[in-house]
Amino acid sequence: MSNGWGILERLSHMSGFPTLIAAQSSLPVKAREFCSRLVEQRAWPTAAKSASMRSALIATLVLALCPLAAAAKSPVVVELFTAQGCASCGEANAELEALAARPDLLALTFPVDYWDYLGWPDTFARPEFTDRQKAYVARFALREPYTPQIVVDGRAQAGGLQADKIEKLIGLAAAAPHRDLDIAFIGARRVDVGSGVAPRSGAEVWLVRFDPREQDVAVKKGDNRGQTVRHINVVREVKKLGSWRGKPTAFRLPVALEEGLSSAILVQNPNGGRLIGVGVQKASVSVKIATP
Repeated sequence: MSNGWGILERLSHMSGFPTLIAAQSSLPVKAREFCSRLVEQRAWPTAAKSASMRSALIATLVLALCPLAAAAKSPVVVELFTAQGCASCGEANAELEALAARPDLLALTFPVDYWDYLGWPDTFARPEFTDRQKAYVARFALREPYTPQIVVDGRAQAGGLQADKIEKLIGLAAAAPHRDLDIAFIGARRVDVGSGVAPRSGAEVWLVRFDPREQDVAVKKGDNRGQTVRHINVVREVKKLGSWRGKPTAFRLPVALEEGLSSAILVQNPNGGRLIGVGVQKASVSVKIATP
């Protein structure tokens, strides 16, 4: 599918491209967003030779290539529930760091707060992250939340150190029929979710903002005292934007509380159910952070 994006980029240098794109309201939102961004980046001539021929060629190619370019398969989402005060979580964090390097996956770290009583309050944990894990606990009929825990695409869960099982679950999720949705970020304050098959009660649309940078935390108390715990893709904000019922819907994004964060939109069956669609907007920065 990457060839489709490349051809569109070269095609965007031709005159007539802006007018055509503006008229194609039926294009998938990802393709329309990409093509519109190309229009903004170009300096367009007011006239061109063989205008009718150019327009016909552009129309044919754009209508053929835009849907293909937009049809790239959504990544499998791997969620790690972890804590700096959990003695066995450091190794799971390292496993997630390896998964985060894969282009077919979206790996997210959700630090939880229920181990804080052991002496070290997790510096990244938030109650809403624990709430998200509790929804999975109910969904998978577990007795209680635990760390480290991995949830794959909302479909299945495993212990964070069960590398073979996790890899198997990722493979099963990747091979499962996906109802991929067109999800496009329109500027900094809006995201569009396209049409598709929604559950009868509707799906939940979640905004997840995460820090893509490596972050090292020196733990001074508790079970990991004296150790440095490394994190990647630490979630900093999770917020339910609303419901999606199968029709194209625009959602307003809140202002980010921090700079340098990437954003993901997760369209998910209610109450910790399976994921239906995923959209990602990556941050432009990637540097290591050390936290004393």
